[in-house]
Amino acid sequence: MEFDASAFAALIVAAAFFALLAVLKRRFQWGFGARVLLATGLGVVLGLVFGGSYTYYALVGTIYANVISAMVVPLLFFSIIASITNLSDLVHIKAIGWKSVLFLLLNTLTATLLTLLIALPLHIGQGFSLDAVSYDAKTVPSVTDTIVGLFPQNLATSWTNNAVVPIIVFALIVAAAYNRLVQKQKEAPSEKAVDVKPFKAFVDATNSVLGNAVSWIVSFTPYAVVSLIGRAVGRADVATLLPLVGVLVVAYVILAIQFFGVESAFVAFIGKLNPARFFRGIAPAAVTAFTTQSSVGTIPVTVSSLTKNLGVDEDVASFTAGLGANLGMPGCAGMWPTLVALFALNATGTAFTPGQYVLLVLLTLVVSIGTVGVPGTATITATALLAALGLPVETIALVAPISSIVDMGRTATNVVGAAEASLIVARTESLVDEGVYNGGEAYSLPSNKKAEAAA
Repeated sequence: MEFDASAFAALIVAAAFFALLAVLKRRFQWGFGARVLLATGLGVVLGLVFGGSYTYYALVGTIYANVISAMVVPLLFFSIIASITNLSDLVHIKAIGWKSVLFLLLNTLTATLLTLLIALPLHIGQGFSLDAVSYDAKTVPSVTDTIVGLFPQNLATSWTNNAVVPIIVFALIVAAAYNRLVQKQKEAPSEKAVDVKPFKAFVDATNSVLGNAVSWIVSFTPYAVVSLIGRAVGRADVATLLPLVGVLVVAYVILAIQFFGVESAFVAFIGKLNPARFFRGIAPAAVTAFTTQSSVGTIPVTVSSLTKNLGVDEDVASFTAGLGANLGMPGCAGMWPTLVALFALNATGTAFTPGQYVLLVLLTLVVSIGTVGVPGTATITATALLAALGLPVETIALVAPISSIVDMGRTATNVVGAAEASLIVARTESLVDEGVYNGGEAYSLPSNKKAEAAA
């Protein structure tokens, strides 16, 4: 391995930025949110100055993303079991389930309609040619494969692939079995019955330990943000991006309206809560999603932000936020596939009837469910939608240069949408602590002296 002087210099500057963030926290008591915002600016500077020389300092962000991703499956598994065993009322559990699906899919629907409303009059894709584009289409799972894939087959494989839904289903089965045993023992006590209380104690203790571990990892977010933003900026190829700048801008305008406008409206009118407080409380999860570009990897931060900053019941937060990482994604399953489809329509000069646009909207909802647990969600959803509409899948290759940049906004929008759905579900079930929501300190993390000292 050859020594890269420029990359080493970038590492030294990054280390100086890390030291600055640590000093601002320890000596000047800067809050988590303020340091994350500063870290974003420092990352942009790092990427602009050193360009592609991010090899060394990017390790910090990569390690952070890997470690927090490693926490996803065990945290989700134990938190779901703990949640369901705490919710002994079957009616209550069913209400949380169907409301979660409803509000998550509502996010996909609004993002799709918003994209049509904004991008359709702009004729996105007009003037582009698909003749010279070659593209190997992604394999889209069949309906039967998708249904089978929702259920656990090999827990180790699901863990390795971060397949969230099979993990949730497995946890639900275990939790339901526990609840049934407890109910039977209450109805017909028996001396021979095995005491299952130690199992519950083990689950609750493990869930608590994992939650504390996540809070420690999250405390390193500002340093990871410097690394990840610097790498993202350094990777950008301006010459390749220029022809697609208009599409990039439109994508972020749509995401911004969905992110701040639509989600605010849901919180205010359905949840009857202050949207500004929601965004302050969920900011750590949004920033983590933006920098790591992983909805699944951000689940621990999302749950922590919902419970500690916004007073959402932990059981609801774990279930709905976990489900929202793969279902009802407004960025990856709503905005992006619709925008790519409109790009293909205009690039090929194809005219759609009103009925076909209605079909497009319905397909985005179906596709958002049909690609649950599939890696590369945005590409898969776009491929599935284009194939279903009879449009050239080569369009995905044409917009590929901006896809990674858009993915930061897509992921953040997905996570905020899942958090909003969690908040509304909890609110409709009277499971939001309004004292915490309205008066809790933003960006708070669980108390952990070791984490404070390490960060």
